[in-house]
Amino acid sequence: MTRPVLATARARVELLPEVGGSIGRFVFDGRDVLRPTPEGTTDALNVGCFPLVPFCNRIPNGRFAFQGREVALAPNLGGHPHPLHGQGWRAAWTVTGLSDARAVLTYDHAPSDWPWAYRAEQILVLSDEGLRVELSVTNTGTDTMPAGLGLHPYFAARPGERLKMDVDGVWMVDADVLPTVHHQGSWMRDWTAGAPTATDSLIDNCWTGFGGKAVLSAPEGTSTIIEASDNCRWAHVYSPPGADFVCVEPTSSRPDPFGEGETGIVALAPGQKASVWMTLTIA
Repeated sequence: MTRPVLATARARVELLPEVGGSIGRFVFDGRDVLRPTPEGTTDALNVGCFPLVPFCNRIPNGRFAFQGREVALAPNLGGHPHPLHGQGWRAAWTVTGLSDARAVLTYDHAPSDWPWAYRAEQILVLSDEGLRVELSVTNTGTDTMPAGLGLHPYFAARPGERLKMDVDGVWMVDADVLPTVHHQGSWMRDWTAGAPTATDSLIDNCWTGFGGKAVLSAPEGTSTIIEASDNCRWAHVYSPPGADFVCVEPTSSRPDPFGEGETGIVALAPGQKASVWMTLTIA
């Protein structure tokens, strides 16, 4: 199957619409900004970036209530009991627009265990400065629907990679990576001062108070500047020990999005749309 490709003089993006509407590769000036996807992969967990729609991260045991409606979602990650990231990353998307440097991908969801109909859309625009991805979801059903959005880029880690971003706290997690208590201030890494992303202990946590900008830098080479829309007030960092990648995920809601407190979940009336965007600038 021929991959849809976006290209400029300095950059190239390969898309995998059939694998969760994902980005298979993003190369800028010969450098893999995102980890390259192995040939023939069918799992979005192996790609460069995929969309989170219509919710982000894990819902405990897939059970929640919304406006008096009880919902039970099936697991979508092997035997893991807590479904995560919505339906978009496990579905094939359709290319509804394609030019040299711009693509539009869409996914239409019919009511299922997630009982609301919606249309998700991604607009990807490549330039000689970097890549912009806009993700939206429109309620195409007849009942009000909850929604939270995010993007899940896997950045190709370089020796000495450091991450700097403004955050004010972090959610602690249990053995199932579900949030437990909120910790104010820095923990494990002080991202506000800039800190190494390589780790001997798993980092899989959601940081709060995200200021909308993060910078990945290495002693040699260019920096990757990640910027996101104002409603992305959370940043999830995923860095397993020994991994050749680090994930910095801007999201408009936190893990356990139907839990207590401010989670970022919004209610979309029929026909209403929510959106987020992320830019990856190389400097």
